[in-house]
This record gives sequence, structure tokens and C-alpha cells, in this order.
Amino acid sequence: MQAAIAARERAYAPYSHFTVGAALLCEDGDVVTGCNVENASYGLSMCAERVALFTARALGKRAGNLLCVAGPPGYLSAPCGACRQVMFEFNAGMNVSFTTPDGTTTAQLHDLLPSAFVLAPQAAPGKV
Repeated sequence: MQAAIAARERAYAPYSHFTVGAALLCEDGDVVTGCNVENASYGLSMCAERVALFTARALGKRAGNLLCVAGPPGYLSAPCGACRQVMFEFNAGMNVSFTTPDGTTTAQLHDLLPSAFVLAPQAAPGKV
């Protein structure tokens, strides 16, 4: 979570001012971070969770079993639905820790996304 908090400091959020950092524990034990990056055309913005996951993939790493998300202090920072679906694609068994107004909590991805989209039964995601 400390790596996610540090990544939050690098967020670019001039419109919402809702800064978020994420830290992905990779299968090899490395931690890859990401931060949210906004754009004036909101649809072009990217969440911290996806930045971390995509960066890990670009570095040739595989997602491990934990992704930590740190939003602004005092706010619930559970991942959005799009990020939950992307996490599922990379590791359906992932645990997700995120900040809340009361501290942090951890949930299993399948509890956060109980009916994840799967393109076809034979293409069920594993660890990517």
C-alpha cells in the first residue's frame, strides 16, 4: 500500500483533483506502480489500476495476487468496473486492497466482480 500511496503523488488529475495510485505485486515479487492520468476529454483518461497492469505487461511481467489502490485520504477508492474487468483478464484470483474513509480493506476480485465478462468458455482468462 505504501507504493500505491507514493504513486498517488505522481497522479495527473487537474480536473477531478481525485488522485489515485496503484501498486501491483507481480508474480516475480517485483512491484509495478501506476497513477491516474486525466485528459480534458474524460474518455481518454486512464485509471491508476490499468496503468499499473499495462505497465507490468509492457515490462514482460505477470500479474501476481495483489493490487493495492490508494485514493485521496478520507474517500472510498474501490476500483471502477472497467478496472475490475481488466484485473480479471490478468488474474481472476487477484486480491484487491483499497483505501476507505476508515483505513484500508481487502477483497477478492471475484467478490468485487461476481459475473465477469468472458469472451468464450475456451478463452477463459488465466494469468497474463
